[in-house]
Amino acid sequence: MTGETLPPSDDPGAAGSVDRVLARSADILARAGVPTPQVDAELLVAHVLGVGRGRVQALAMTGAVLAASDAVEVAELIERRAARVPLQHITGRAAFRRLELAVGPGVFVPRPETEGVAGLAIEALAADPSPEPIGVDLGTGSGAIALSLAVEVPHSRVFAVENSPEAYIWARQNQRETGAENARIVFVDLADALPELDGTVSVVVSNPPYIPLDAVPRDPEVRLHDPEAALYGGEDGLDVIRSVSTTALRLLRPGGALFIEHGELQGEEIRALLTADGWRAAATHPDLTGRPRATSALR
Repeated sequence: MTGETLPPSDDPGAAGSVDRVLARSADILARAGVPTPQVDAELLVAHVLGVGRGRVQALAMTGAVLAASDAVEVAELIERRAARVPLQHITGRAAFRRLELAVGPGVFVPRPETEGVAGLAIEALAADPSPEPIGVDLGTGSGAIALSLAVEVPHSRVFAVENSPEAYIWARQNQRETGAENARIVFVDLADALPELDGTVSVVVSNPPYIPLDAVPRDPEVRLHDPEAALYGGEDGLDVIRSVSTTALRLLRPGGALFIEHGELQGEEIRALLTADGWRAAATHPDLTGRPRATSALR
């Protein structure tokens, strides 16, 4: 421990000890309205040092001092985060279930609540008695759900559908990094997807755009940085969900299951939509915070 008294500054790099850098960084992020300032500060220091968050916490407790160049880099990254650039765009990575995914501009950053939706689909796919059950992710984005299906149900075949060129590139990169040879990323419009699989799929899952056009997200990270095509689902937010329903009816075998992520106020409307389309046993499921987050139905 240096025992130095460090000068007050809005530049976290001015304070060289890890604990002071973290304290100053978290204060800057808190004043900028970042929801988790301490966590983000620790993760950005970890990113600069190439270590885990736990190691940063240990360094802070033992009075370790950052090299000047590292302190400057941390300060620059904290400034970007304070401007509400998503943490995942700064680090280039997003954790999702067992995976660490490459993300950045042009692709929707996967959220923790989607892990629960993926979990429902994984349980259904794993429970299928077929020797090689088929799962389909409609609108895969970064590939988070599809690759989780492929990794966690390794005897399955998984097809991920995406029609954004930018997102498709990220998904392909994540497939390569994950090494999931049982997953295939397909560039095609949702309505035209995978006719060769009609009537053979066990599970279809989707995290579609579901925000109504007049419901602009409050968080700058979402409003300014996530692709609009991944957010907005038409006047009532259900345009893409209607297409998901139609496509999934075509793809799924009798008894196959559909899982759709949606906003917490949309469950009743989506259950009615699916029932009118001919689905059975439509049910809405809560996320870990108790909010209605996903609706399932049977073919």
